[in-house]
Amino acid sequence: MTLHETVRIYLDRRMLWVFLMGCASGFPWVLIGSAMSGWLKDAGLTRTAIGFFGSIFVVYAINFLWAPLLDRVKLPGLIVLGQRRSWIFFAQALMLGLTCLIATIDPAISILTTSLLALGIAIASATQDVAIDAFRIDHFSQAPKHFLPAASAMAVIGWWTGYSLPGYVAFRYADSLGWSGVYWILAGFVAALMLATLWVHEPESDRDALQAEITAQYRGLSTTPWQRLIRWLVITVWEPLAEFLRRNGLQTALYILLFVFLFKIGEAFLGRMSIVFYKEVGFSNAQIADYTKMLGWAATVGFTLLGSFINVRLGVVKGLLIGGSAMALSNLMFAWMAVAGPQEWLFAATILVDNFTTAFSSVAFVSFLTALTGRAFSASQYALLASIGNLGRTTLASGSGWFVDLTGSWVLFFILTTILVIPGLLLLLTIRQRIASLKNEDTHG
Repeated sequence: MTLHETVRIYLDRRMLWVFLMGCASGFPWVLIGSAMSGWLKDAGLTRTAIGFFGSIFVVYAINFLWAPLLDRVKLPGLIVLGQRRSWIFFAQALMLGLTCLIATIDPAISILTTSLLALGIAIASATQDVAIDAFRIDHFSQAPKHFLPAASAMAVIGWWTGYSLPGYVAFRYADSLGWSGVYWILAGFVAALMLATLWVHEPESDRDALQAEITAQYRGLSTTPWQRLIRWLVITVWEPLAEFLRRNGLQTALYILLFVFLFKIGEAFLGRMSIVFYKEVGFSNAQIADYTKMLGWAATVGFTLLGSFINVRLGVVKGLLIGGSAMALSNLMFAWMAVAGPQEWLFAATILVDNFTTAFSSVAFVSFLTALTGRAFSASQYALLASIGNLGRTTLASGSGWFVDLTGSWVLFFILTTILVIPGLLLLLTIRQRIASLKNEDTHG
C-alpha cells in the first residue's frame, strides 16, 4: 500500500466519528481517575486509600456481563438514534447527572458518598464503552483489513484527547477554582459529548439479520413463554461466547483470553499511581497539567498516527511484540525519575517515551481485539475481550498503592511493572501463528 493510499484511509468521515466517540470513552477516566486522584491526594487521603478507591474501575472488567443487552435490547424513546447511539447517549445522560452531584460534595468529608457517585459514573462509562466499541466495529466490520489499524488509531487518539485535554483543564484550574469548580467545568464537557453523539451517524449493520438466523436455529425452544425466554437468554448470553470458541478452537481461544488479560497489567499498575507519584516527587498541579496532559496528548496523537502506519506494514504480531517490549522498558524511566527528583527535562522525556510506547502498543492491541470480533455480537464479544484485559488493569492494579506503601520504594515498584509485562509477551509467542492468520481470513462472519 502506498503512502497516498494510507493517508486516504484517514480522510474517511467515519474516522472522525470514531475519534469523537473515542473522546467520549476517554473522558470519564478524568472524572473518576486522574482528577479524582488529584482531589483525593489534596484532601489528605493516603496512597493506599487512593489505590483502593480505584477498585471502582472493576466494573470495566465485568461490563461483559451486561454487554449482551446492548446487542439485543432497544431503549424505548431513544431507539430513533439507533442501537449504538441510543445506549451511548443514555450512559452520557447518567454521567452528566452524577458529575453535577460530585461537584456539590467534599470527598474529605463524604468519602462514601463520593465513592458511590464515582461508582455510578464507572458503571455508566463501562456501559458507554461497550456501545462505543460496537459503534466502531460495526462501521468497519466489512471494510478491508488495512482499515483496522487506522480506525484503532483514531479510537486511541480520541480516547487520549478526551482524557488529556479536559484533564489539562482540571489540573490547570484546580488551585484557582477548587476541585468542586473543576467538576462543574467537567460537567460541561459531558454535555458537549452528548451533542457529538447526536451528530455522528449510526453504523449500517446486518446484525439483526444475523441474529435472526441464529434465533431460527433455536426455534424448537419457542412453544411456551418460558421457552421463549430461555431461547432469548441462550442467544443473548451464551451464543456470543460459543461463536468465539467455535471460530478459534477451545485451546487457542483460552490462550488468546489469557494473553489479553496479561498484556497491559504492568501499564495499569503504573497508571493507577502516576498522579500520586508525580506529586510526591515534587511536581505541582500546573506542571502535571503541562506535561502529562498537554505534552502527553500531543505526543500521543503524533505517536499513535505513526504507530498505525507502522502497524499496517508490520502486522499484528510484530506490532504487539515491539509495542509490548517497549512499553515494559519505558517504565524504567519512571524509576530513574524517582531517583533523580523533580527535574522538568526528565519529566518531559519520561512522558514522551511513555506516550510513544503506549500509543504504539495500543494501536496493535485494539486492532487485535477488533479482528477477533464477529458481526452478529460485536458488542458482546469485544466487551468480553476488553473486560478480560481490564480485569488485570483494574482489579489487580487496585493494590498498587498498597504495594508502594509496603515496600517504601517507588524504584522497586516501577521495576515490578516492567517485569509484569514479560509473561504476556511469552504467551504471545505461543499464539503468534493464530494471530498472524487474522490478516488472512475473515474473522467478522
